[in-house]
Amino acid sequence: MKYNPNEIEAKWQQYWADNKTFAAKNDSDQPKHYVLDMFPYPSGAGLHVGHPLGYIASDVYSRFKRHQGYNVLHPMGYDSFGLPAEQYAIQTGQRPEDTTRVNIDGGVDKEGNQIAGYRKQLDKIGFSFDWDREVRTSNPDYYKHTQWIFIQLFNSWYNKTTDKAEDISTLVALFEEEGNTNVDAVCDDNIAAFSADEWNAFAKDIQEKILLQYRLTYLAETEVNWCPGLGTVLANDEIVNGVSERGGFPVVRKKMTQWSMRISAYAERLLQGLDTIDWSESIKESQRNWIGKSVGAMVKFKVLSPESLVQSKTEDLGLGTNDSFIEVFTTRPDTIFGVTFMTLAPEHELVAQITTAEQKAEVEAYIEKTAKRSERERMADVKTISGVFTGAYAEHPFTKEAIPVWIGDYVLAGYGTGAVMAVPCGDERDYAFANFFKGQNGMPEIKNIVDKDISEGAYGGKEGFQLVNSDFLNGMGYKDGTQKVIAELEKINQGYGKINYRLRDAVFSRQRYWGEPFPVYYVNGLPKMIDAQHLPIILPEVEKYLPTEDGLPPLGNAAVWAWDIEKLSVVSCELIDNVTVFPLELNTMPGWAGSSWYWMRYMDAANEKDFASAEVLKYWESVDLYIGGSEHATGHLLYSRFWNKFLKDKGFAPTEEPFKKLINQGMILGTSALVYRIEGTNTFISKNKINGEKVQAIHADVNIVNASDELDVEKFKAWREDYADAEFILDENGKYIVGREVEKMSKSKYNVVTPDAICAEYGADTLRLYEMFLGPLEQAKPWNTAGISGVFGFLKKLWRLYFDDNGLIVNNDEPTKDNLKSLHKTIKKVTEDIENFSFNTSVSQFMICVNELSTQNCHSRAILEPLAIVISPYAPHIAEELWSLLGNTESISTVPFPVFEEKHLVESEKEYPVSFNGKMRFTITLPLDLTKEQIEEIVMKDERTQKQLDGRTPNKVIIVPGKIINLVG
Repeated sequence: MKYNPNEIEAKWQQYWADNKTFAAKNDSDQPKHYVLDMFPYPSGAGLHVGHPLGYIASDVYSRFKRHQGYNVLHPMGYDSFGLPAEQYAIQTGQRPEDTTRVNIDGGVDKEGNQIAGYRKQLDKIGFSFDWDREVRTSNPDYYKHTQWIFIQLFNSWYNKTTDKAEDISTLVALFEEEGNTNVDAVCDDNIAAFSADEWNAFAKDIQEKILLQYRLTYLAETEVNWCPGLGTVLANDEIVNGVSERGGFPVVRKKMTQWSMRISAYAERLLQGLDTIDWSESIKESQRNWIGKSVGAMVKFKVLSPESLVQSKTEDLGLGTNDSFIEVFTTRPDTIFGVTFMTLAPEHELVAQITTAEQKAEVEAYIEKTAKRSERERMADVKTISGVFTGAYAEHPFTKEAIPVWIGDYVLAGYGTGAVMAVPCGDERDYAFANFFKGQNGMPEIKNIVDKDISEGAYGGKEGFQLVNSDFLNGMGYKDGTQKVIAELEKINQGYGKINYRLRDAVFSRQRYWGEPFPVYYVNGLPKMIDAQHLPIILPEVEKYLPTEDGLPPLGNAAVWAWDIEKLSVVSCELIDNVTVFPLELNTMPGWAGSSWYWMRYMDAANEKDFASAEVLKYWESVDLYIGGSEHATGHLLYSRFWNKFLKDKGFAPTEEPFKKLINQGMILGTSALVYRIEGTNTFISKNKINGEKVQAIHADVNIVNASDELDVEKFKAWREDYADAEFILDENGKYIVGREVEKMSKSKYNVVTPDAICAEYGADTLRLYEMFLGPLEQAKPWNTAGISGVFGFLKKLWRLYFDDNGLIVNNDEPTKDNLKSLHKTIKKVTEDIENFSFNTSVSQFMICVNELSTQNCHSRAILEPLAIVISPYAPHIAEELWSLLGNTESISTVPFPVFEEKHLVESEKEYPVSFNGKMRFTITLPLDLTKEQIEEIVMKDERTQKQLDGRTPNKVIIVPGKIINLVG
């Protein structure tokens, strides 16, 4: 009876589906365990062998926890909104919802491409997902809840006093009773103070504008990464080297009115929460750096530009006016007397107001140039020094000295206030900037305020110096100087102590079609929320997915996209009268909207009313194990923690943190195949024949190269039309040998290996074991198909412990000590490995165990039945088949995991090396419980000892029980 993986795997995959073997219960008496994978974006390219790595690991763990008696929730779904589907729609004219559905379910798209389908590919690998809980973020029954969460955010503000989000009605009540003077909230800067009487006297639209400055999601003019080629705003993590990650289009900085989320309100809680979760230190550190907590002071410098260029900064709210000040956050207020110049970000709102006529052209040219550099690029480039003097000056708060104001792209508009007080004697970047522009108009001599030599560089330390040339701070150090400056700034109302965070509010608008529609319509330019009972607001049909001719987002092409407040439905845009029918929001939500709460929907995916019931949320609480890529450290993982904390504040989420334990799987890299074309020809030379020829290395399809690196020349010629007449210089054996290079697995490098092909040839259990065997889960490792045959051979050897050509050979013989030792070594090792996520060493132990049992000729049921259970999490199909053929009627998936018994590993005998004058001559096996005297008696009577001694009596017999025997003299 031979091992037939295709037949076995199809049988058990059907069994699991029919019997809902892996369906989790929402009210079980068993302890719960929630295991989650970062769900995939379903592209048409489908899965390659690198994608399932984390899924296999989480599946091994999920199956193991079921064996341990847990009620395991292990769901899967699709992050199905996103830019790739929209770009494909633009290129081919297909509807994104159609291509997304085909990418998930499989089929043929309108271009005639055969799409495997993510669902079918996942099923073939034998994952224990509870498919009844599948979610797709682009389905209206899912995104209606995303829209509902957006409405909750809009209707909330962050109360610093209670340190949580509260309903906006509580803020209105405070305004009505006492105005805003004593309200401690996270809000926009420079909100004018008003009394209760003033608030109650404001017109309704003025009140709404003020509330927008406090809401957790709000409209604001924001600096964004604008990609003209894609017609949309991009997040920082969607930009690589100043161009869009998708398509490679240029990206510029520009101001747009956007929806934003006040994630900054949660900065401290996001920081503190990291101490409560089991994540890698590298991911935690990434988030700490992104949040960027700094302790220092806010300082106000009054602008001294000519009156004709300085306009009082007046907010159009009827709330009064403010003088023009440059506000600076500094972590070193003690160095304030060393301020030599100031630098604003090129995008700073004051630049246009304060720049003098003489400097205007140069400033505008510089702004245009820097708009083409992403913030990430500007932050990373510490070598390039550039800037322009604005011609303006600001007044030092203590000396009243005029300080020149520059702009420079090393200052970012979104970090702090977008302005720095430059102290070159204490900061290397300021020092380099001052020296670079030394002697130019607007750059004074560097002021030195520390008792150190700064002729070669800045002194940036906080210890080991005294302040000089610093008026009332002379003789002080960092701590005393900081406290004194803050106190003096507060006296003159030009500063105060402050904790600042690098974390900026998250832009939440995208000028795209394929995303969640906002449940928002506009009355007199002010946003209004559609009542939750009318959700979802479904994405409308459009003729084309490009922006409109006048630059509006793609939803501007929709004919039916207006809100009727009487019919309470979406109606034709032609009916807009701004009386009863109003325009709807044209932007859509970003890709991270639907992925910021999806784990909660899995808990109660069939709930038609709520995103999840309170009872179910209380039962599952949070994710016990989350596995996914580290590239989401400062995107998805940060946004998810933010939304979870918000929902906790509002009484919906049961826990503060969504993911207790996080593991980042490493990447499986492709092993590319390279062919070598002699320059200027269509002749390809084998790698081992190159001898000084100038060649061009070209990627070839790895599927036409064998495990010995030999290219199938005929298939290569048929692969692409331009290679049809290619000629080949082969080696001495008549072979064309390719070069190899380990790099990211991608279609562009033709190094993609699909799991479908592996499963078809070797079976899913082989794929699962091999991916776990490649190396530690968290490390990157190259894929090498050549190694997979060894794992397949192991499974065939495992099978032969149970079956020969005539059928089942398992017997009821009593297991030997060696049998039990081999089994229990494996139980111990595999249990520890799974709990420590060291899956690769488990596979090694399986191989050792099967080899030992084969050598022992073990076919005992008492050994082979528990062995099937132990291997089941890794190779579930063969384990189910073995379990069934051993006469069991239930699935192996919930059978208790075998318990390790130490007694089977306790050695009762010891093989001693017997040495004469330090040289080992033979070995002898003796019971471990013998005394020294008994050991000596046995050894001395052994005929091999007598032969070595040849009649002599040893001077000394050295015996260490359990270790050595040495006869001396």
